[in-house]
Amino acid sequence: MKSQDIRKKFIAFFESKQHQAVPSAPMVLKNDPTLMFVNAGMVPFKEFFLGQKKIVNSRVTDSQKCLRVSGKHNDLEEVGIDTYHHTLFEMLGNWSFGDYFKEEAIAWSWELLTEVFKVDKDILYVTIFEGDKGEGLERDHEAYDIWKKYIAEDRILLGNKKDNFWEMGAQGPCGPCSEIHVDIRSAEEKAKTHGAELVNMDHPQVVEIWNLVFMQFNRLADGSLEDLPNQHIDTGMGFERLCMVLQGVQSNYDTDVFTPLIGALEAKTGVTYGASEEIDIALRVISDHVRAVAFAIADGQLPSSTGAGYVIRRILRRAIRYGFTFLNQKEAFIYQLVTVLSDQMGSYFPEITAQKQLVMNVIKEEETSFLKTLGQGLGLLDQVIAQTKGKEVSGEKAFELYDTFGFPIDLTALILSEKGYTLNESDFTTALEQQKNRSRAAAEMDMEDWVVLKEDPEQEFIGYDYLETNVKITRYRKVTSKKQGTLYQLVFNLTPFYPEGGGQVGDRGFLESSNGDVLHLIDTKKENNLVMHIAKDLPKNITDTFKAVVDEKHRALSNNNHSATHLLHLALRTVLGTHVEQKGSLVNSKYLRFDFSHFSKVTPEEIQKIEAFVNARIQEKLELQEFRNIPMQEALDKGAMALFGEKYGDTVRLIQFGNSKELCGGTHVSNTGNIWHLKITSESAVAAGVRRIEAITGEVAKDFFTQQDKALTEVKQTLKNTKDPIKAIVNLQDENAALKKEIEVLLKEKAKNIKGNLKANIETIGGVNFLATRIDMNAGAIKDIAHELGGEVENLFFFAGAENEGKATLTSYIAKNLVEEKGYDAGKIVRELGKYIQGGGGGQKFFATAGGKHPSGLSEAIAKVKDYL
Repeated sequence: MKSQDIRKKFIAFFESKQHQAVPSAPMVLKNDPTLMFVNAGMVPFKEFFLGQKKIVNSRVTDSQKCLRVSGKHNDLEEVGIDTYHHTLFEMLGNWSFGDYFKEEAIAWSWELLTEVFKVDKDILYVTIFEGDKGEGLERDHEAYDIWKKYIAEDRILLGNKKDNFWEMGAQGPCGPCSEIHVDIRSAEEKAKTHGAELVNMDHPQVVEIWNLVFMQFNRLADGSLEDLPNQHIDTGMGFERLCMVLQGVQSNYDTDVFTPLIGALEAKTGVTYGASEEIDIALRVISDHVRAVAFAIADGQLPSSTGAGYVIRRILRRAIRYGFTFLNQKEAFIYQLVTVLSDQMGSYFPEITAQKQLVMNVIKEEETSFLKTLGQGLGLLDQVIAQTKGKEVSGEKAFELYDTFGFPIDLTALILSEKGYTLNESDFTTALEQQKNRSRAAAEMDMEDWVVLKEDPEQEFIGYDYLETNVKITRYRKVTSKKQGTLYQLVFNLTPFYPEGGGQVGDRGFLESSNGDVLHLIDTKKENNLVMHIAKDLPKNITDTFKAVVDEKHRALSNNNHSATHLLHLALRTVLGTHVEQKGSLVNSKYLRFDFSHFSKVTPEEIQKIEAFVNARIQEKLELQEFRNIPMQEALDKGAMALFGEKYGDTVRLIQFGNSKELCGGTHVSNTGNIWHLKITSESAVAAGVRRIEAITGEVAKDFFTQQDKALTEVKQTLKNTKDPIKAIVNLQDENAALKKEIEVLLKEKAKNIKGNLKANIETIGGVNFLATRIDMNAGAIKDIAHELGGEVENLFFFAGAENEGKATLTSYIAKNLVEEKGYDAGKIVRELGKYIQGGGGGQKFFATAGGKHPSGLSEAIAKVKDYL
């Protein structure tokens, strides 16, 4: 059975059990402070489990894209080593939100596996929670008794808290679970060892295939458990593992989920899967990692140097490095696999087809960039080896290569081994742990439980219509972090405060109590459908009725910039073409930032047209047309743009200004005239095929033009109040260029005179014509002198120190025959003597330079040169 048919059959089965089939949510999480990526099938439904969102469908089924690069059994560096763990994987699931529970979940899982998919009952084992005395939890007798109806009791195994008690995190919904395991070993292997002995023992052919989680508790901050108001079902079946079982193969990578990718890699690299373990691991790593990276980019997360972007870059670089080291791929090639992925998965995940060109461009650029980094790293590693005394290379030096230049540690170890060196792995591990501890300490957060003052099933947001209202605090909690200190998160029964989301920053403002006390609210955020208002303190009377007031000016400026991004989006599509799609945005009270897909730099002429288009719409004073809570399809029929990577509900909000129609939850101006004017301040590249525009509007734009006018006045005054300042500046530039040419001629004449004096001071030492001196000229002039002397004087060893504008430079020139005969190395000399000027440098063995910030050390550096003869 093909993988696409397996997926369809799973979804159809649960549809027959009255489940609503829903599409996979984007894998990248943009508005969840607790997670970067969807790492389990239940993540898109967190609000339902927490009782913070109204349940529309109590039974749901889907196949959810998930990304894991850490956690149980699954560190990134282990993916590809075995045959059944992955970074990106699909989780087939069925969900019950307060509807059915253990009886139905177990019965349907057995029916689907054994009757629909025809899995042999004799290869299945199940586990149940054995209980935990420390938690006061008994064995899951209910699950055991249900399973007895379907499977022999000797195949019902007990599992500990680690394996059979599922938790969303340190706090939150949790409960016992029942795992279904499959034993696909050969008859001979089964005869040797009973399958029950290998369950949860990391055997590649005895693996968990489906986890049925019985969500019934809530974990509090102190570690205690309380019953949830409703009992829920959360199941997750590994799609890739199911395909392995149903297709009768021994590895996930032998299924048609991966064989097209591996086949394309074989054709590209000329290797054969199965030829060697080394090559097999490389092929598994690349075919796994390209899936994770491609879908992350399609869902809106570009590789970068921080946060979620760094995770994606790290995954891709691991794939590049395996191709470089084991498949001899020295040029970008992974991006070509996106076509295979699109053909294979595009029917169920249309985003990979729609974003195919962008994904390919971004991956190709990242590959090319990292391959250059690898090249630089190889050169730096050679320097480290050259400076190493003995045969053990410092782990701290290797960590510097890893941390600063991204050079993989296992590649460092491999190269050192080939050159007869060893790596002090203990020191490297220590340096790495110190870095991780610093990161953990910076990010560590102590979050107390919610203190619930008033039960309120659904918080109402009224911020589109009102900037102040009377509120009651329904719950609050204390949050302490090293970075921000102690803060309090307050939840109201209703709120006019817009929470950070959709690129727009959160509102700020204040709470006023009945006795006139004021509490400032410094930010507003959203977590699991709760709007949280951030304050440095708690009100004195927490149960009082408060007047909640939004900072009107801050909101108005944000409105200007948010509405301007909509007009800018339309302008970009009008001027540059309809291929333009939004790839990210930031809207605050000071400026707007808009990322979009486009494959070349936006020209100054295009910038002018884009600005003119937006400002024409502003001058038209277009009224806001807002459609709230309309069905998604109706909004699309009206011409609304839906963005890839965004999670939309069944009903949406449509914002329209003339021909600009976008789905948006943010706040906006009532009339485009309020924006006053848009001025683009910069245009730049973010990644291959993604550009960024920054712009200002309203009061900030007015201030900008005022400053520009002031600067122009000062320029005209400096130019003696000329009527044509541009012409005057051009004349000054021409005059400056002419003077520079005159100076160049004079410097060359000076250099000739200096060269004559230098030749007179050369001394011969052991057949080497040696000169070490100070010449206070620029680096280019000294280089010319060195090479001219080298052409006129045989066996020349020349060294010069110089000071220019408070900085020191060293220049070393050595005749090539001396380099070959005597082993001299100009690069090594300037690197070592660079310490006297508090700097460093390098170059070739016959010519090298160094720079530093300590000119007073020049004399000592020059004096030490003779020691190298």
